[in-house]
Amino acid sequence: MNAKAVRALAETFAGELVLPGDADYDSARAVWNGMIDRRPAIVARPAAADDVATAVRFARENDLPLAVKSGGHSIPGLSTCDDGIVIDLSLMRGARVDAERRTADAHGGALLGELDDAAQAVGLVCPVGVVSHTGVAGLTLGGGMGRLQRKFGLTIDNLLSVELVTADGRFVRASDDENAELFWGLRGAGANFGVATSFRFRLHPMDGAVTFGSVVHPIERARELAQLYGELTETGPDDLWASFILGTDGGRPVASVGVFHCGSIDAAERDLAHLRSFGPPITDSIAPKSYLEVQRMNDEPQGWGHRFYMKSGFLPAFPDKLVDLCVEAMSRAPDETECGVYLWSCGRAYSAVPDEATAFSGRDALFWFEAEAQWDDAAQDEACKAWTRTTMDQVQPFTSAGRYVNDVAEAGEDVASIYGDAKSERLVALKRVWDPDNVFRLNQNIRP
Repeated sequence: MNAKAVRALAETFAGELVLPGDADYDSARAVWNGMIDRRPAIVARPAAADDVATAVRFARENDLPLAVKSGGHSIPGLSTCDDGIVIDLSLMRGARVDAERRTADAHGGALLGELDDAAQAVGLVCPVGVVSHTGVAGLTLGGGMGRLQRKFGLTIDNLLSVELVTADGRFVRASDDENAELFWGLRGAGANFGVATSFRFRLHPMDGAVTFGSVVHPIERARELAQLYGELTETGPDDLWASFILGTDGGRPVASVGVFHCGSIDAAERDLAHLRSFGPPITDSIAPKSYLEVQRMNDEPQGWGHRFYMKSGFLPAFPDKLVDLCVEAMSRAPDETECGVYLWSCGRAYSAVPDEATAFSGRDALFWFEAEAQWDDAAQDEACKAWTRTTMDQVQPFTSAGRYVNDVAEAGEDVASIYGDAKSERLVALKRVWDPDNVFRLNQNIRP
């Protein structure tokens, strides 16, 4: 970087600038996925939205690649870059709740745990993801899947407005009533249109008492358990979200159904009785817990620094043939890795929003499917990625339209495969209005 240009930036930038050679440079450039090792020229930590605009203009004036980092969880590492500028929003954290209006304002660098804590402090909740150190911004701009999606929809279904800095350094607000077309695109493809500095969400009453846990069985019972899982998601109430998992337990392959029930304890016991009577299970951990406890249960298993790769898609059904394919996939998973197959239940509030209402695609799905691998030894990189790709290739014929953009693990994917042709054309038109020079291209990029 030109030293004179950096000094000029420092004079107008109220936040922090971290440069190569600084004591905290290596920690500042780190992101969640341990496979990603990039060296930006500058990590700029804005103190406020004015700093964000300054950093965006600096990137343009100096022809620098620009990445935006909120929680840093981008699987392909799109929240960092080599030889460019990273706008790291970690100084712009926190969430504030208006209990009377049942709304929350979250800053651009807020983490899910901060939003959860602020809302639950007054008996409210916003549907978000399942790892509390995820960034609110990245999760929301891609859609926001999670355990409450059958009850309250996706995070974007509860988004009231977004404030962002555009590619030319302007401050813009988007909502149903203001820049409505931009607001449509922000809900599912939002990383393409600016740096989000603030979000306003609708909140819902929830006392924080939930029923959560899983029943685990030998993988040989996967077909029977999958049928039970399908019945549970079809007949269960909106209060119930469930997952089906093929993985390992103590080194042995297992099948399990995980449940999250936000109704009364008595209702949960009634709704889950049939599942729990299928047995005997290896383990049954279903029990009353607090919502905040559940929201942090994945934090350590999915902590920073592990190597991670995944493929996903949406399913209209979960037939026996697909169950068998997934069981076979587990038999060839690389040793000494954490490979697994996961399904999440969709439907209900998730599907009540018309598909054309937001850029997010996949509302007709009954299940979201994922094959994922997590490991620590770099020598396992190719084996883990190959297992995941092969598994998804086999599952692909069973999938329906749309993809969850937050799961797309490699840059440069065909956006039509994510959003479909009609939405892709609409998003390209929107990109030409708001970012015609493609300043925000470190994302699943919509080229203007």
